[in-house]
Amino acid sequence: MSRFSVVVPAHRVQGYLRECLDSVLDQSRADLELIVVDDASPDASAAIAAECAERDARVQLVRVPAHAGPGPARNIGADRATGDYLLFLDGDDLLLPGALEAVAEALDAAGDPDVLLLGHDRVDWWENVRPGGDDLAGDPLAVTVAAWNRVFRRGFWQERRLAFSEGAYEDVVPVRRAALAAGGRTAVLDKACVRWRERRGGSFAKTPGREHFAVIGRYEELLAAADSADRARLVPHAAAHLLAVLDDPGRVTPRDRRDFFRGAARLYRTYGPADPAATPGEKALATASYAAYEAQRKSRSRRNGVTRRLKQQKKKLRARAMRLAYRTDLRRPLDPDLAVYGAYWNRGISCNPAAIHAKARELAPHIRGVWVVSSRHKHRVPAGVEYVVEGSRRYWQAMARATYLINNSSFPGGFTKRPGQVYLQTHHGTPLKKMGLDQRRYPAGTHGISFQKVLDHTDQWDFSLSANPHSTEVWERVYPSTAYQALEAGYPRNDVYFTATPDEISRIREELGIADGRTVLLYAPTHRDYQKGFLPGLDLERFVRSLGPSYVVLVRAHYFYGADAGLRGHPQLVDVTGHARVEDLCLAADALVTDYSSLMFDYACLDRPIVTYAPDWQAYRAARGTYFDLLSGRPGETPGAVATTEEELADLFRSDAWDTVRTTKLRAAFRARFCPYDDGSAAERVVRRLFLDGLGELEGQAPRS
Repeated sequence: MSRFSVVVPAHRVQGYLRECLDSVLDQSRADLELIVVDDASPDASAAIAAECAERDARVQLVRVPAHAGPGPARNIGADRATGDYLLFLDGDDLLLPGALEAVAEALDAAGDPDVLLLGHDRVDWWENVRPGGDDLAGDPLAVTVAAWNRVFRRGFWQERRLAFSEGAYEDVVPVRRAALAAGGRTAVLDKACVRWRERRGGSFAKTPGREHFAVIGRYEELLAAADSADRARLVPHAAAHLLAVLDDPGRVTPRDRRDFFRGAARLYRTYGPADPAATPGEKALATASYAAYEAQRKSRSRRNGVTRRLKQQKKKLRARAMRLAYRTDLRRPLDPDLAVYGAYWNRGISCNPAAIHAKARELAPHIRGVWVVSSRHKHRVPAGVEYVVEGSRRYWQAMARATYLINNSSFPGGFTKRPGQVYLQTHHGTPLKKMGLDQRRYPAGTHGISFQKVLDHTDQWDFSLSANPHSTEVWERVYPSTAYQALEAGYPRNDVYFTATPDEISRIREELGIADGRTVLLYAPTHRDYQKGFLPGLDLERFVRSLGPSYVVLVRAHYFYGADAGLRGHPQLVDVTGHARVEDLCLAADALVTDYSSLMFDYACLDRPIVTYAPDWQAYRAARGTYFDLLSGRPGETPGAVATTEEELADLFRSDAWDTVRTTKLRAAFRARFCPYDDGSAAERVVRRLFLDGLGELEGQAPRS
């Protein structure tokens, strides 16, 4: 039997669940079982839990056939539990390091109490950590009403027939009843053990509506069944909780405030004391005077109101300045057949937007596609493709009237998205390095990024294109917003890897000047935030000399470094930094040599060898952070052979260790994890979903492999 049973209900938490489960499994105490209850979640939550269960025998995944809510899900987990103590953790929260060890010591010191109250802290989407604010030395009923900030002796839970309610505020009744029943067998651990994540959106606590009236019914149920002594203890805490819900704009809307207050007042007048109440809030409830309560609340929040008004005024000024720029066009109706495309901060026609644009011309010819490019890159626009220069009058006209917006980065100028416009964010790679809000932990690489602007931009998206479940999971967490939905269709730019013919590949190699019989390596290192200029980390001339004359190396420097790699002339080195289509370079190459570039995830579609050359892996991880260990050698993390020095890299090719049975297996696992949706039809799926009103709805989402 385990000491602890940790129960985690999971529903729509794919962006957070992996961290939650890892925070439990990484505890120094191993005597635990982790029960994840998949509450019929429509996202990848169950897949994430199944993956954890496959690698760790302590994890159980329980699937619920129909969504029932966190209360019933927790009850199912509690019924399955075998541990001495129950700990209920939400799927988007964390168990802090060393928490279970501290809990075990506190339980032993207190003689195995029925309930142990835990300290907690809270973290917002900016990763600002603040204390939880509970005074654990006081009345247990004053502690935050939650299931996750206490552990329950399982025998006590069963003896008292405690259970979570169905519907909202499911933890009020069992948590309150446990606090009353435990009495002197309640202990305290005044140490932050749980980190409560405050999500920017998508959680019940951030969704205003009349569903929050359910908390009044929970206290009605609780107080009606309590004896007079327990009722006297409960009423002040019930009043405080109800008024806290009332004052939270994330829960009760202004139009519902009066009705909520009336319901709370009826409850208080039914079960509250006959004597005048102690606090101003209770006095207002006792007299059922909403006007008195509002006056008291407004007095209390006047300073905050002034601050809010100032912020609103600044926002209005910014909006007014924007309207002056293109207010005439904003008054005109949207053009239902106009789509505006952009890629890589206006550098030209490329990546996923280019593939979507090409497929739209084939399948949806009624859509007029216009590209946004900078004046420096307009020469790169192919003949026959319409474009506008960023910041020009035509640019603002297009942005004001287009129905569809497609980009892999962002549009310039801080445009205002209009109602009716549909914005597809395609992204331009699978995340190995930390992205979005996760970059805040690595300030050396942010270069003055405004993360508020990142969130403002995210709120404009309607669809976030995903190439694999890993990307979907990361994007949801690092670009948090309820405005968009994931479009798991694969990457349109990768379609060519499945459709290119041998003749087309031969033509590309011929155009690059590659003679027949040569083995072609594409060397494509990524950008480093901590270095200036293209510094490849190996002597390229010495490298090709060591390979021998049968090899040709295509050198592709990151676009941040300009149009060329600055190479000296050598017959086995071809500088392809300025080549218009990286997809052509991949098709021409027999193998990819890269470090941390997201190109590896796309190249995996070709099922050709990938060699990781990582001479500065530790420095890169420290400076930028990564989502997994590329050099671990584990299937699904390492795509093939690995070298960390120039000599090791040369030896891989001299000994043919770059392409072996082992590296083939690694590549297969990597491809299965990161290319499950790519099959040559991603662009068609996107075009049908975006421009053809979802025709072929089944094609809108790619099947998981």
